[in-house]
Amino acid sequence: MACVESPFHVPSLAELAEVLQKGLNDNFADVQVSVVDCPDLTKEPFTFPAKGICGKTRITEIGGVPYLLPLVNKEKVYDLNKIAKDIRLPGAFILGAGAGPFQTLGFNSEFMPLIQTEGEHKSPVNGSYFARINPADGGCLLEKYREKYDGFGCAILANLFVSEGQPGKVIEVKAKRRTGTLNFVTCMRQALEKRYGDKPVGMGGTFLIEKGKVKAHIMPSEFPSCPLNSDDDVNEWLHFYEMEAPLVCLPVFVSRDPGFDLRLEHTHFFSHHGQGGHYHYDTTPDTVEYLGYFLPAEFLFRIDQPKETHSFGRD
Repeated sequence: MACVESPFHVPSLAELAEVLQKGLNDNFADVQVSVVDCPDLTKEPFTFPAKGICGKTRITEIGGVPYLLPLVNKEKVYDLNKIAKDIRLPGAFILGAGAGPFQTLGFNSEFMPLIQTEGEHKSPVNGSYFARINPADGGCLLEKYREKYDGFGCAILANLFVSEGQPGKVIEVKAKRRTGTLNFVTCMRQALEKRYGDKPVGMGGTFLIEKGKVKAHIMPSEFPSCPLNSDDDVNEWLHFYEMEAPLVCLPVFVSRDPGFDLRLEHTHFFSHHGQGGHYHYDTTPDTVEYLGYFLPAEFLFRIDQPKETHSFGRD
């Protein structure tokens, strides 16, 4: 399986904080961006299997939307313990957004990977969640992976922020009351692109939606039986929901694609009240409150990039 490595441009945390502050000021009424110590992410509401997001940061994109659409390629299954070794970081902490391991679950789902991979002195821990459409009522059914399943798989596509899972300095972002049209992640990503141009900057971490509601989607449990060839086709296939705070989000975003057919931003979320899925944007601009912790990635690892591609299905 092809694995290509490329360095990111890595500005200082102080400089990134200034760039994000400026960009978010154009889209939110109340913004505070600063460099702080990473909170203990093993504690609520995060409940991650690692304390932090620091140390040898990488963004890894596996597969891609062309393996899902127009029709699924069911050969595209991956093991995240192996992926950690492929990117030279065994024992890594992995978070992000992807498609659930249908090879284990038996159905398609939205996947929220939270995995402490196997290392020399570390036992693997799978703290992931997945969301599927509830066959009983068409609502959201959010489940914790390890309560029913074993293994460390994912499938088809994944956008991952990978680190040693250590404590350390991070960028804290507080943003309240959205005044612009961009969602929280897009606003930050475009601020990076505006500042750094053709120097790609990748970031990831976690953020909370502390107040408000969001538009989300969940993929059907069955893969498409007929080809989906446009965004309109995809939107008819997906199921959309409005979901309520508090939500724990797992974003991965890149300012610009340096030629690897990247998905520029991808955010999934879970909660402790049974809601989870793919984040689109908040639907309550007057009351929404975001609190996030982010770091830049040092390297990009592009794994199993599709040879044939297209541009739809990436919202």
